[in-house]
Amino acid sequence: MIGIDVGGANLKVVDKSGVHIHYCPLWSGAPLSELLGRYAGSGDEAAVVMSGELADCFSNKQEGIAFITAAVKKAFPRARFYGTDAKFHDGPVPALAAANWLASADYLRSKYPDAVVLDIGSTTADIIPLNRFSSLLDLTDLLRLQKGYLVYTGMLRTPVATLVSSVDVHSVPTPVSTEYFAASADAHLVLGHIAPEQYTCDAPDGKEKTCEASLRRLARVVCADLSEIGESGALAVASAFWDRQRTMIRDAVARVKEESGASSVIVAGIGAAIFAKECGGTDLTTELGPAADALPAYAVREVAVRTRGN
Repeated sequence: MIGIDVGGANLKVVDKSGVHIHYCPLWSGAPLSELLGRYAGSGDEAAVVMSGELADCFSNKQEGIAFITAAVKKAFPRARFYGTDAKFHDGPVPALAAANWLASADYLRSKYPDAVVLDIGSTTADIIPLNRFSSLLDLTDLLRLQKGYLVYTGMLRTPVATLVSSVDVHSVPTPVSTEYFAASADAHLVLGHIAPEQYTCDAPDGKEKTCEASLRRLARVVCADLSEIGESGALAVASAFWDRQRTMIRDAVARVKEESGASSVIVAGIGAAIFAKECGGTDLTTELGPAADALPAYAVREVAVRTRGN
C-alpha cells in the first residue's frame, strides 16, 4: 500500500522505502503522472488524498478533482481516494476536495483522542481538534477558514507582504511594497528556521536559495537594495514577518484548544520543531520521523490498511 498526498505545490508519497516529497506545482503543468509512475509497481494499491484541486489552473474544484484522480489512476489503476466523509471512493466525487487534513485526524484520533493537531507545512497551517472528529466530517476549506481550523500561511510559500504592512528599518517605521518580492522561505532561511535544502519551492525571483539571495529579496520588500539597508535591515523584515506569523498560528491553536477543551497539542509538518516550542506541543517527528512532514500521505496509507483489515 502506498500513501499519496497531491497538493497544489507538493506531491508527497509514502511507501515501504520511506517518504518522498517532490515540488510539483500543478499550475505550471508539473508531470504528476510521470512522477507517480516512479513508485508504481505491479499490483500496487494506493490510498490518496488531495488539496491540489484548488490550484488556479482549474476553473473549479471539480475540474481539479477530475484531473488529479485521472493522473493518479494512470499510474495506479487501483487507487482509492479518501474524502471529507471519511470514506474511500473510486472516482472523482466532490467529497475528495481538500480531505488530506481529515485523513491525518482519522489516523491520529485513536492515539491522541484529546489533542489538537497543528500541521504546519509549506503553504498552510491545519488546526484539528481530534476530540471533535464527528463534527469535522464534510468541512470544506471555506468552512475551516471560518472556524479557524485553517490558517493560510506556511513555512515556505507565503508572500511576506501578506502578513506585514510596515516594518521598522533602523528604528524607522517603513511601509512595505505589496509586490511578491520575498516569501516565508526567505524569512525562515535567514532566521535559521530551515536549511537551504528545505527551501524546495521556487524563489520569488527564480534565483538562488541561499541566505545572501534571501536577504536581497527581503530588502526589496521595502523597495531597497541590500547595500542600502544592510543585513540588519533585511533581518528586521524577516523578524517582523516571523513575529506576525507565529502570533497568528499560536493564537489560532490556543483558540481551538480552548474551544474544544483539548488537553494537549501535537505538531507535524516542516515547521513541527519550531512550532512545537511556540505552542507548547509535542513534535510528531520524534514518533514518526520524516513521515511527520508528509502526515496526510502517511495517515491515509495507515487508514486504508486499517480499513482493509476490517
